[in-house]
Amino acid sequence: MSETDLSHLAREGLLEPPADQSTGELVAHDGTGRVELTFAPAERSVRVPPGVSVFDAASWNGIAIDSTCGGHGTCKKCKVQILTGSVPVSRLDIRSFSADQLNAGWRLACLAQATNDLRIEVPPLVTRPKAATVGVGRQVILRPAVQKRYVELTEPTLSDQQTDLARLLGAIDDLELTVDLHALRRLPTVLRSADFKVTAVVIDDVLIDVEPGDTSARRHAIAFDLGTTTVVATLLDVSTGTPVAVQSMLNRQQPFGGDVITRISATMMDPDALDRLRELAHATLDELAQAVCKEGGVEPDEVYEVALAGNATMVALALGIDPEPIGVAPFVMSSATVSGVLASDLGVSIHPGARAVVLPALGAYVGGDIVAGMLATGMDRDKRMRLFIDVGTNCEIVLGDGERIVSTAAPAGPAFEGGAIRCGMRAAEGAIEVVRLGDDVELQVIGDISPAGLCGSGLVDAVAELVKVGLLDTSGRFVPDDVAASVAPALAGRLTKIGEERVFVLFRPDGAEDPADTVYLSQRDVRELQFAKAAIATGWSLLLEELGAEAGDVQQVLLAGSFGSYLSPASAVRIGLVPKLPVLRIVSAGNVAGEGAKMTLLSLRERAGAMTLLEEVRYVELSDRADFNDKFVDQLAFPG
Repeated sequence: MSETDLSHLAREGLLEPPADQSTGELVAHDGTGRVELTFAPAERSVRVPPGVSVFDAASWNGIAIDSTCGGHGTCKKCKVQILTGSVPVSRLDIRSFSADQLNAGWRLACLAQATNDLRIEVPPLVTRPKAATVGVGRQVILRPAVQKRYVELTEPTLSDQQTDLARLLGAIDDLELTVDLHALRRLPTVLRSADFKVTAVVIDDVLIDVEPGDTSARRHAIAFDLGTTTVVATLLDVSTGTPVAVQSMLNRQQPFGGDVITRISATMMDPDALDRLRELAHATLDELAQAVCKEGGVEPDEVYEVALAGNATMVALALGIDPEPIGVAPFVMSSATVSGVLASDLGVSIHPGARAVVLPALGAYVGGDIVAGMLATGMDRDKRMRLFIDVGTNCEIVLGDGERIVSTAAPAGPAFEGGAIRCGMRAAEGAIEVVRLGDDVELQVIGDISPAGLCGSGLVDAVAELVKVGLLDTSGRFVPDDVAASVAPALAGRLTKIGEERVFVLFRPDGAEDPADTVYLSQRDVRELQFAKAAIATGWSLLLEELGAEAGDVQQVLLAGSFGSYLSPASAVRIGLVPKLPVLRIVSAGNVAGEGAKMTLLSLRERAGAMTLLEEVRYVELSDRADFNDKFVDQLAFPG
């Protein structure tokens, strides 16, 4: 922004007011009382003390504003428009918006302090981003924990005054059962209303209900993949082992940050945040449960069990367990396993006696989602050397050869989720997900609409393609203009500057001159990706050392999770994210966390197998390795 623009903003009173020299805080215009904020298009009005940020006011009242940093002013994604009222322009706003946008009232919500009544337009949040809902799995022997037994009982008489419970248990005497109070309360009424023709509902060795008539063909369960960004629910018919319905949505905890560290930090800074995060997790799980039941034509009280696969932080927050020890050295979980949990403890409104299976965790940063993924992919069964990578903000890595299995976690950062990227966004409509460079730029955009930003797979593609055509050197720097003109003349004109930063323009609408309308890759974006891929590559290279193996020994790479499903194997190899192997050895494994969760609902044998993995897998702590930093630096460069 020019000095002329700054002068105009100052004259209009839109620049930040001076701070109170005694407190360092901005001075409220009215000094006392509360201010009223009205959020459109929801038309929700809230009253907050002057000086509260728009982002916090929205988050406290359940109004979701996009953010990956949790409102700390680093991701620059919490964009809102002030329709009435005034909010000063911060220095970061100047770097985030054009002059026209600032004059139209666009601000970053986390830096916009409410000192007067405001009406605020909140852009719609994508609640159902593109996500992998299925993944690589294995055939299992169908033996679910949920059983149903239809029985026809003789009615009691004066000469046969056996109790209702004894009468029922006597008819299914091959099972030794305890009885839920809920089932006992229903038993007398149900028996008599159904002429003593009933179905007993059993989970493991517990009678949880008695239903009138023969309902033995109606047995359902829900598998949840509780991700930091996206949550996936799959409704299963456990009588046949087939999926009935699947839904995904954005984790409602999103306003507290896009990664586990920011959410842990929120609980450390605000004593009420843990309860709020737990409530948001429950709301997410329950909304998905109701959605899959509606889609599948199943009544919620016909769902008797759920399985939850998630990282250690997400599981702790869902259960209301303080996650602070996970986030600070020496990174300790409250427990690797959790038992005795009901579905209602997770806020899921299904059968009142429904149980919850929580997948066990290997460590603070290799959680139940990875155990589920190992279960689904058979990491403990296959004799080949296989590398399992779940790419995300926290990247979990597993290496095994059927006899030995080692795992670790690498702090990749938010780049793969579009965080900390100038034009980054989640994998939603308008996101560039595929980039190909030749004589021109070919883009594939989610929703086949005009590009609005760049998601993780598009970021990896863009960098890989720029390396391939020679516009990025192996150190990650854009080449000088004269070199660009010689190595890629058709593309060299897209290498330009926005402000003082060199960028490569991926998309610019016809006639557009404002940088805010342009989707581009900056030098800083390349650095963010380099740091992320170096952390991951350091992780798998150290695991190879642990097993005395070389990169060429790896016979298969499994890229797990939603991001791994859409990542180009060729691009991953080109930037050094995975070992340099033939692309046919690199497999998109999809949502294997969800697949593993399904397996635990369909087979007691697989449920036991998940527990066995805790003993078989050795966890390697990267932060404890003296050589980590040196190896990390070695992995920053792109392969030549």
